[in-house]
Amino acid sequence: MERQAAYLRNALFDQGYLDEQFLQLEDLQDEANPHFVEEVVKLFYTDSVRLIQSIELTLKNTPWDFEKLDNIMHQFKGSSSSIGAKKVKKECSQFQEYCNVGNVEGCIREFQEVKQEHAALKRKLENYFQLAREAR
Repeated sequence: MERQAAYLRNALFDQGYLDEQFLQLEDLQDEANPHFVEEVVKLFYTDSVRLIQSIELTLKNTPWDFEKLDNIMHQFKGSSSSIGAKKVKKECSQFQEYCNVGNVEGCIREFQEVKQEHAALKRKLENYFQLAREAR
């Protein structure tokens, strides 16, 4: 079970889902707080739901407020970066580039990519954390 958890964890790095920031979070985890990383990731997902909803609402309103969209996505990118969500962060940056040039079609398309990477990472991390708990 431990080997499976380690394999899953390594795959998240090998497939580009996570970066070194996740390792730094793991370094902060200790016997006094053995679920620290999982708790931080749960907080990220709770907060990101709010940010996704804000972006969805802003995209529904015309004229489009690209500055507001960029600001919300900036928060989302920062949160993603804080847990080491490499692919999510990359898609957030691409969304911001579309905001900077006022490309609403690009924003809408890229927002779907952000949500897709966000959901994929959530599933993968949930599987990893479950295996890691069972291995203890």
